[in-house]
Amino acid sequence: MKTECIGDFVKLNGKTYPCTVSLTMDLVGGKWKAVILYHLKDDEKRYNALRKEIPSITEMTLSLQLKQLEKDGLVSRKVHGKKPPVKVIYSLTDFGKSIIPVLEAVTKWGNRVVEEKGEFISAERPIY
Repeated sequence: MKTECIGDFVKLNGKTYPCTVSLTMDLVGGKWKAVILYHLKDDEKRYNALRKEIPSITEMTLSLQLKQLEKDGLVSRKVHGKKPPVKVIYSLTDFGKSIIPVLEAVTKWGNRVVEEKGEFISAERPIY
């Protein structure tokens, strides 16, 4: 019997899921969570660095997703300093680092799909 089929449901942090795939997608699914985790996989980053690396995400969405990733134990938030401006650093926890092989597999698959069926394009920047 497959591990994910041992019980009728799985439970984590008080939430019940129909299967481990559902649990995983709750933790890292959606439009932005995996993207944020991808940008944190190699190094810790400040909020503004993440905003620059993911320009199409809104400030509110980035903030909410970081809070959720922190709540779920995938991302660590460290505040340095007591008076404004404080320095806030985000990094992957050990639990968050455990998703890196999955992120790399998703990236590799996405690259292959684009190479076979799509195209890589550059954002056009206005000339001033």
